[in-house]
Amino acid sequence: MNELGFGIDIGGSGMKAAIVDLLTGELASERIRISTPKPATPVAMADVAAELVRAHGWTDSIGVGFPGIVRRGVVHSAANIDESWVGVDADAVFTDACGVDVAMVNDADAAGLAEIRWGAGRDVAGVVLVLTFGTGIGSGLFVDGALVPNTELGHLELDGRDAESHAAASAREREGIGWKEWAPRVERYLRHVEMLFSPDLIIVGGGASKSADKWLPRISILTPIVPAAMANNAGIAGAALVARHAHL
Repeated sequence: MNELGFGIDIGGSGMKAAIVDLLTGELASERIRISTPKPATPVAMADVAAELVRAHGWTDSIGVGFPGIVRRGVVHSAANIDESWVGVDADAVFTDACGVDVAMVNDADAAGLAEIRWGAGRDVAGVVLVLTFGTGIGSGLFVDGALVPNTELGHLELDGRDAESHAAASAREREGIGWKEWAPRVERYLRHVEMLFSPDLIIVGGGASKSADKWLPRISILTPIVPAAMANNAGIAGAALVARHAHL
Protein backbone atom coordinates (compact mmCIF):
# COMPACT_ATOMS: atom_id res chain seq x y z
CA MET A 1 0.00 0.00 0.00
CA ASN A 2 1.30 3.45 -0.91
CA GLU A 3 2.25 5.99 1.73
CA LEU A 4 0.12 9.02 0.94
CA GLY A 5 0.31 12.69 1.84
CA PHE A 6 -1.50 15.87 0.87
CA GLY A 7 0.04 19.09 -0.36
CA ILE A 8 -1.17 22.55 -1.28
CA ASP A 9 1.00 24.83 -3.41
CA ILE A 10 0.09 28.52 -3.13
CA GLY A 11 1.11 30.79 -5.95
CA GLY A 12 0.39 34.40 -6.73
CA SER A 13 -2.27 33.38 -9.27
CA GLY A 14 -3.46 29.94 -8.16
CA MET A 15 -3.71 27.50 -5.25
CA LYS A 16 -3.18 23.87 -6.32
CA ALA A 17 -3.60 20.69 -4.30
CA ALA A 18 -3.45 16.93 -4.66
CA ILE A 19 -2.87 13.69 -2.80
CA VAL A 20 0.74 12.55 -3.24
CA ASP A 21 2.40 9.13 -3.27
CA LEU A 22 5.28 9.80 -0.88
CA LEU A 23 7.29 6.83 -2.14
CA THR A 24 7.55 8.22 -5.68
CA GLY A 25 6.50 11.87 -5.47
CA GLU A 26 3.82 11.27 -8.09
CA LEU A 27 0.33 12.69 -7.69
CA ALA A 28 -2.13 10.04 -6.50
CA SER A 29 -5.23 12.09 -7.27
CA GLU A 30 -6.49 14.76 -9.60
CA ARG A 31 -4.71 18.09 -9.15
CA ILE A 32 -7.33 20.73 -8.35
CA ARG A 33 -6.58 24.41 -8.90
CA ILE A 34 -8.51 27.39 -7.54
CA SER A 35 -7.51 30.96 -8.31
CA THR A 36 -5.74 32.75 -5.47
CA PRO A 37 -8.30 35.16 -3.99
CA LYS A 38 -7.86 38.88 -4.46
CA PRO A 39 -7.07 40.34 -2.06
CA ALA A 40 -5.08 37.32 -0.89
CA THR A 41 -5.86 37.78 2.81
CA PRO A 42 -5.38 35.10 5.49
CA VAL A 43 -9.12 34.40 5.87
CA ALA A 44 -9.77 34.25 2.12
CA MET A 45 -6.82 31.95 1.41
CA ALA A 46 -7.57 29.69 4.37
CA ASP A 47 -11.12 29.26 3.02
CA VAL A 48 -9.73 28.15 -0.35
CA ALA A 49 -7.34 25.73 1.36
CA ALA A 50 -10.25 24.21 3.27
CA GLU A 51 -12.20 23.87 0.00
CA LEU A 52 -9.26 22.04 -1.60
CA VAL A 53 -9.02 19.65 1.36
CA ARG A 54 -12.76 18.93 1.24
CA ALA A 55 -12.68 18.40 -2.52
CA HIS A 56 -10.20 15.56 -2.05
CA GLY A 57 -11.97 14.08 0.99
CA TRP A 58 -8.70 14.32 2.92
CA THR A 59 -8.73 14.01 6.72
CA ASP A 60 -5.04 13.66 7.71
CA SER A 61 -2.33 16.30 8.14
CA ILE A 62 -1.42 18.52 5.20
CA GLY A 63 1.52 20.59 4.04
CA VAL A 64 1.21 24.03 2.50
CA GLY A 65 3.83 25.70 0.33
CA PHE A 66 3.56 29.44 0.94
CA PRO A 67 4.97 32.31 -1.21
CA GLY A 68 6.97 34.02 1.51
CA ILE A 69 9.34 33.51 4.41
CA VAL A 70 7.85 31.07 6.96
CA ARG A 71 9.60 30.50 10.28
CA ARG A 72 8.06 28.02 12.71
CA GLY A 73 4.69 28.56 11.03
CA VAL A 74 4.74 32.36 11.19
CA VAL A 75 4.82 34.43 7.98
CA HIS A 76 7.56 37.05 7.76
CA SER A 77 7.17 38.31 4.17
CA ALA A 78 4.42 38.48 1.56
CA ALA A 79 5.74 39.82 -1.74
CA ASN A 80 3.09 38.44 -4.09
CA ILE A 81 0.10 38.19 -1.73
CA ASP A 82 -1.60 40.51 0.74
CA GLU A 83 0.68 42.31 3.23
CA SER A 84 -1.75 41.50 6.06
CA TRP A 85 -0.09 38.06 6.18
CA VAL A 86 3.10 39.43 7.77
CA GLY A 87 3.30 38.34 11.41
CA VAL A 88 0.41 35.88 11.10
CA ASP A 89 0.68 32.35 12.52
CA ALA A 90 -0.21 30.66 9.25
CA ASP A 91 -0.04 27.17 10.76
CA ALA A 92 -2.82 28.13 13.18
CA VAL A 93 -4.96 29.95 10.59
CA PHE A 94 -4.91 27.05 8.12
CA THR A 95 -5.28 24.42 10.84
CA ASP A 96 -8.43 26.15 12.13
CA ALA A 97 -9.90 26.48 8.63
CA CYS A 98 -9.05 22.99 7.39
CA GLY A 99 -9.72 21.05 10.59
CA VAL A 100 -6.45 19.09 10.27
CA ASP A 101 -2.86 19.66 11.34
CA VAL A 102 -1.02 21.95 8.91
CA ALA A 103 2.72 22.38 8.33
CA MET A 104 3.73 25.51 6.44
CA VAL A 105 6.88 25.83 4.32
CA ASN A 106 8.19 28.35 1.83
CA ASP A 107 6.81 27.37 -1.58
CA ALA A 108 10.15 27.23 -3.39
CA ASP A 109 11.67 25.29 -0.49
CA ALA A 110 8.84 22.78 -0.94
CA ALA A 111 9.56 22.46 -4.66
CA GLY A 112 13.24 22.06 -3.91
CA LEU A 113 12.63 19.33 -1.35
CA ALA A 114 10.70 17.38 -3.97
CA GLU A 115 13.45 17.75 -6.57
CA ILE A 116 16.09 16.67 -4.06
CA ARG A 117 14.02 13.70 -2.84
CA TRP A 118 12.66 12.39 -6.15
CA GLY A 119 13.77 14.59 -9.04
CA ALA A 120 16.71 16.23 -10.77
CA GLY A 121 18.63 16.81 -7.52
CA ARG A 122 18.41 13.28 -6.20
CA ASP A 123 21.78 11.99 -4.95
CA VAL A 124 23.58 15.16 -6.11
CA ALA A 125 26.35 16.15 -3.70
CA GLY A 126 27.47 19.70 -2.99
CA VAL A 127 25.48 22.90 -3.46
CA VAL A 128 22.24 22.59 -5.41
CA LEU A 129 20.08 25.61 -6.18
CA VAL A 130 16.45 25.11 -7.20
CA LEU A 131 14.86 28.20 -8.79
CA THR A 132 11.19 28.49 -9.70
CA PHE A 133 10.13 30.97 -12.37
CA GLY A 134 6.46 31.91 -12.10
CA THR A 135 4.65 34.90 -10.61
CA GLY A 136 7.95 35.59 -8.86
CA ILE A 137 11.29 33.81 -8.60
CA GLY A 138 11.46 31.31 -5.76
CA SER A 139 14.63 29.64 -4.51
CA GLY A 140 15.57 26.51 -2.62
CA LEU A 141 19.20 26.14 -1.56
CA PHE A 142 20.60 22.74 -0.56
CA VAL A 143 24.00 21.66 0.72
CA ASP A 144 24.59 17.91 0.42
CA GLY A 145 20.81 17.43 0.45
CA ALA A 146 20.14 19.61 3.50
CA LEU A 147 17.84 22.60 3.04
CA VAL A 148 18.95 26.16 3.87
CA PRO A 149 15.43 27.58 4.33
CA ASN A 150 13.84 30.86 3.23
CA THR A 151 16.56 32.14 0.91
CA GLU A 152 14.06 34.12 -1.24
CA LEU A 153 16.70 34.87 -3.87
CA GLY A 154 14.13 36.33 -6.24
CA HIS A 155 14.33 39.48 -4.15
CA LEU A 156 18.04 40.04 -4.64
CA GLU A 157 18.72 43.56 -5.88
CA LEU A 158 20.00 43.34 -9.43
CA ASP A 159 20.67 46.36 -11.65
CA GLY A 160 18.94 48.59 -9.13
CA ARG A 161 15.68 46.64 -8.85
CA ASP A 162 14.11 43.56 -7.36
CA ALA A 163 15.39 40.75 -9.59
CA GLU A 164 12.04 39.02 -10.02
CA SER A 165 10.38 42.23 -11.26
CA HIS A 166 12.44 41.86 -14.43
CA ALA A 167 13.23 38.15 -14.73
CA ALA A 168 10.18 36.27 -13.39
CA ALA A 169 7.95 34.49 -15.88
CA SER A 170 5.19 36.95 -15.03
CA ALA A 171 7.40 39.81 -16.27
CA ARG A 172 7.62 38.15 -19.67
CA GLU A 173 3.86 37.81 -19.82
CA ARG A 174 3.20 41.28 -18.45
CA GLU A 175 5.47 42.93 -20.99
CA GLY A 176 4.35 40.73 -23.86
CA ILE A 177 7.84 39.60 -24.87
CA GLY A 178 8.85 36.23 -26.29
CA TRP A 179 11.04 33.53 -24.82
CA LYS A 180 13.99 34.71 -26.93
CA GLU A 181 13.77 38.22 -25.45
CA TRP A 182 13.20 36.94 -21.92
CA ALA A 183 16.11 34.47 -21.84
CA PRO A 184 18.88 37.10 -21.53
CA ARG A 185 17.15 38.48 -18.43
CA VAL A 186 17.18 35.03 -16.88
CA GLU A 187 20.81 34.52 -17.83
CA ARG A 188 21.77 37.85 -16.22
CA TYR A 189 20.03 36.76 -13.03
CA LEU A 190 21.57 33.28 -13.09
CA ARG A 191 25.06 34.70 -13.54
CA HIS A 192 24.49 36.81 -10.44
CA VAL A 193 23.40 33.92 -8.20
CA GLU A 194 26.15 31.77 -9.69
CA MET A 195 28.68 34.38 -8.59
CA LEU A 196 27.21 34.50 -5.07
CA PHE A 197 26.80 30.77 -4.34
CA SER A 198 29.07 28.82 -6.75
CA PRO A 199 26.49 26.01 -7.03
CA ASP A 200 27.29 22.57 -8.40
CA LEU A 201 23.90 22.33 -10.08
CA ILE A 202 20.99 24.68 -10.83
CA ILE A 203 17.52 23.22 -11.31
CA VAL A 204 14.85 25.46 -12.87
CA GLY A 205 11.18 24.82 -12.17
CA GLY A 206 7.91 26.69 -11.78
CA GLY A 207 5.44 27.49 -14.54
CA ALA A 208 8.18 28.46 -17.03
CA SER A 209 9.72 24.99 -16.74
CA LYS A 210 6.83 23.59 -18.77
CA SER A 211 8.32 25.47 -21.75
CA ALA A 212 11.98 24.95 -20.84
CA ASP A 213 12.82 23.88 -24.38
CA LYS A 214 11.93 27.38 -25.62
CA TRP A 215 14.39 29.28 -23.41
CA LEU A 216 16.78 27.06 -21.46
CA PRO A 217 18.96 26.24 -24.53
CA ARG A 218 19.54 30.00 -24.84
CA ILE A 219 21.12 30.17 -21.37
CA SER A 220 24.91 30.00 -21.16
CA ILE A 221 26.48 29.91 -17.68
CA LEU A 222 29.31 27.96 -16.07
CA THR A 223 27.10 25.90 -13.74
CA PRO A 224 25.24 22.87 -15.12
CA ILE A 225 21.56 23.78 -15.39
CA VAL A 226 18.65 21.38 -15.91
CA PRO A 227 14.85 21.63 -15.92
CA ALA A 228 12.97 20.34 -12.89
CA ALA A 229 12.14 16.67 -13.31
CA MET A 230 8.82 17.02 -11.51
CA ALA A 231 7.71 19.97 -13.61
CA ASN A 232 5.03 22.08 -11.93
CA ASN A 233 3.95 19.43 -9.40
CA ALA A 234 7.07 19.76 -7.26
CA GLY A 235 5.52 22.31 -4.89
CA ILE A 236 2.58 20.07 -4.09
CA ALA A 237 4.74 16.99 -3.60
CA GLY A 238 7.29 18.81 -1.45
CA ALA A 239 4.57 20.30 0.76
CA ALA A 240 3.08 16.83 1.30
CA LEU A 241 6.54 15.57 2.25
CA VAL A 242 6.91 18.33 4.85
CA ALA A 243 3.56 17.42 6.37
CA ARG A 244 4.64 13.82 6.83
CA HIS A 245 8.21 14.60 7.87
CA ALA A 246 7.92 17.91 9.73
CA HIS A 247 11.58 17.77 10.77
CA LEU A 248 12.75 18.52 7.21
